[in-house]
Amino acid sequence: MRVLVLHSHPQEHSFGRALYHKTCESLAKAGHEVDGCNLYEEGFDPVLSARDRDIYHTVPDNRELVDNYCERLLAAEGLVICTPVWNFGFPAMLKGYFDRVWLPGVSFHLEDGTLTPTLRHIRKMAAVMTYGGSRWRAFLVGDPPRKVVNRVIRAQIKIGAPVKYLAHYDMNNCTPASTGAFLEKVGKEMERF
Repeated sequence: MRVLVLHSHPQEHSFGRALYHKTCESLAKAGHEVDGCNLYEEGFDPVLSARDRDIYHTVPDNRELVDNYCERLLAAEGLVICTPVWNFGFPAMLKGYFDRVWLPGVSFHLEDGTLTPTLRHIRKMAAVMTYGGSRWRAFLVGDPPRKVVNRVIRAQIKIGAPVKYLAHYDMNNCTPASTGAFLEKVGKEMERF
């Protein structure tokens, strides 16, 4: 299975980068074809410009500056999002990816006000997330990233597709034991993806 792994952490020697590498390595070990998309290393521009917005509904012109990313998404049969959670949301880099790449004609069709999802070829999905705050704090604010993954993105991929949400909460108080255990868990889950 071709798996697109989206990553959005700027620091090369971070725990987030270690999770990204573990995710990619474990998926490859399981026999998947991995398309690692490190948005920072690739120099992805997350800014939705006035031009982007002007042509947002003009298919296929809306893809002109992000066509490579659109093609990679359309070629994927699996999707893994590997990112930190900052201020209980996706980093701007990843949010910009969704705004600029998940376009009409790519992730959905819009006709007469009716939206039809078009990523039904994605048969599996997982999210590998790290939170600075505790699970309780995330719960109190509604844990928006978990809802986006489990509700919004899930609704756009194959109906009934399995979605796995792996989260290491309370990174502000993590230990080598807790990060090591989570890294191992991610590796095992990705080998079963």
